[in-house]
Amino acid sequence: MKDTIKQAKQYSLKAFRHILTNFKIFRLLNDKTYLRILYYLSFGKPLELNNPKTFNEKLQWLKLYDRNPKYTELADKNTVKSYIKKSIGKEYVIPTIKTYKKFNDINFNELPNQFVIKCTHDSGGVIVCKDKTTFNIKAARKKINSHLKKNYFYSLREWPYKNIKPKIIIEQYMEDQNDGELRDYKFFTFNGDCKLMFIASNRQGKTETYFDFYDDNFKHLSFTNGHPNAPTNPHRPKQFQKMQLLAEKISKDLNLTHARIDFYEANSKIYFGEITFYHWSGIVAFDPPKWDEKLGEWITLPEKIGD
Repeated sequence: MKDTIKQAKQYSLKAFRHILTNFKIFRLLNDKTYLRILYYLSFGKPLELNNPKTFNEKLQWLKLYDRNPKYTELADKNTVKSYIKKSIGKEYVIPTIKTYKKFNDINFNELPNQFVIKCTHDSGGVIVCKDKTTFNIKAARKKINSHLKKNYFYSLREWPYKNIKPKIIIEQYMEDQNDGELRDYKFFTFNGDCKLMFIASNRQGKTETYFDFYDDNFKHLSFTNGHPNAPTNPHRPKQFQKMQLLAEKISKDLNLTHARIDFYEANSKIYFGEITFYHWSGIVAFDPPKWDEKLGEWITLPEKIGD
């Protein structure tokens, strides 16, 4: 009976969170109130902002009080490339084929057979084309136009996204010949130091995406966060140590309190993916919960910039 009640409560909280993040009326709430509600609906407990301890609590604090204007350019999937070129070099940046303001401006005849379409201002607005002859332009138009209308800030109050001007960016298609996919290698930096990372695999597969966490020596860590571990632990990327050093350099050059810096490894070459300031937006639990506390210990909060 207790398990049934617990499951019912969790289902109710998720249902209310869906309403909160999808109905425009809730945009009227100020950021602090909104995040308190969002956090409670995600974890079933109050958000501690006066003395945050856990990783997820501190991410909410950073949303509210660490509002450096440069974060907007770093969150933009187009303008961030200029920062990366200056920090670690243009050879690590995936080539941009073209940028557009509207989907209907795209001339598909001019594009190569394989490419990637992204929205520059949000999360999830990505479409991979592996064969232009079978590419569903109608479905792509529907998805991209839907994302262009959204301001990603309002659903999760991730401040850097609020003032990004929506655009479409088309990039060169990348794939690792050994893995048959382009795996994400995501490095968590804390005041310039990389303490752990995870590999996102099976992203384009028909089954579940997998997240596998590793420490800075590539020791597999026994916890999950948002997705299960892969049935077989992913192999160590050839450029693991180099990616780690590059993540630290980017973080230090930009003086970032905390960020997740993502890379791809394609045929032994490293490519920058993106900078994420709020992993899972700080609303997805760690299992076991002690890792929420552990990662929280690594974040040293800066002076308040926001209200």
